[in-house]
Amino acid sequence: MDAYHLHLVSDATGETVTSVVRACMVQFEGVNATQHNWWLVRSQGQVERVITGIEANPGIVLCTLVDVAVRGVLEEACRHMRVPFIPVLDPVMGALAGYFNAESHATPGRQYQMDAEYFARIDAMQFTLAHDDGQLMDDLDDADIVVVGVSRTSKTPTCMYLANRGFKCANYPLVPGVPLPRSLEVTRNPLVVGLTKDPKSLSDIRRARLRFLNHDEESDYAQFEKVRDEVANARKLFTRHGWPVVDVTRRSIEEASATIMQLYGQHKAKREGQAG
Repeated sequence: MDAYHLHLVSDATGETVTSVVRACMVQFEGVNATQHNWWLVRSQGQVERVITGIEANPGIVLCTLVDVAVRGVLEEACRHMRVPFIPVLDPVMGALAGYFNAESHATPGRQYQMDAEYFARIDAMQFTLAHDDGQLMDDLDDADIVVVGVSRTSKTPTCMYLANRGFKCANYPLVPGVPLPRSLEVTRNPLVVGLTKDPKSLSDIRRARLRFLNHDEESDYAQFEKVRDEVANARKLFTRHGWPVVDVTRRSIEEASATIMQLYGQHKAKREGQAG
């Protein structure tokens, strides 16, 4: 098998270029590529170390360097080594500059400045951690989103992903025989979303969880018939309250969260319309 090397170079955390490469690489089956990450590259001394690494393992270079001088050194070295050099932001930046009729600021890591939006995300993370798994249910009107679902429907990771996007989230686990807290039934401000999952898949996940914890796999918690009833009762509950439902059976955390964010946008627009 051919050995391929990808060099990802960023003047910040590498989140952007990593996301681009991940989205592209999944479209190539059977391709094995070694990824070399070079983050926080902001000086010519740092870029020289990157060049040394590329010389040791030649391969395509994808970068999100905005400093012209630093990027120029890397680009020239790649030309000399005859390896492809792709500045992934250039097409978008160029198009935006033309559309806005304005020049961009070449400031490395500018998207990570500690501005009001940054501190709002921190606040959202703290709120979400404090309201995980049914905790502190008395102030739900301060939440943006409340996620409800039976056990092992990815409520916590979904809420944490949303919190990182700036949404204050709470989540509540549905337990057979346990009524909803009054605060959840009467709250009107947040978007309340129900998560559901295919009962067979959910039963398998719960069995694996019990196995990991060295517990009895045949307990009601994982029995297919019991799980099927739980899921059905949860759906009836969501319908009774008019809560939208997101099926996470074949959705990643990111995909489920994207759906919830769309629902939140509709929820917010409706509330603002009613207020107007």
